[in-house]
Amino acid sequence: MLDKNTLFAMSLFPYLGFLWFMTRTKETPRLALTGFYALLIFVAVTIPAGIYAKVGLGEELANVDWLHGSAEAFLTLSNILVVLGFRQAVLQHQAGLKEVGKEGQ
Repeated sequence: MLDKNTLFAMSLFPYLGFLWFMTRTKETPRLALTGFYALLIFVAVTIPAGIYAKVGLGEELANVDWLHGSAEAFLTLSNILVVLGFRQAVLQHQAGLKEVGKEGQ
């Protein structure tokens, strides 16, 4: 049976495939794409933080609030960038629809 650490590591490969496709799709908002890539920073920070929590402190990462919260801050930043990127794209799309409506009158 696979443990959570193995599953976490294996999940990186489908995500890298997702990033590859999103990067090739030129319609992906640039800021949202930056947010998706920033998620890799969260992964890169979480792994050593988890190791330090286990080896250095003898605890699971989730039990060390200051360390867990610091790692989760990168997840929050990533999510904010994704939301702002897609929000910007929706607003630009709506503005374009309004312009088309004005031209049709």
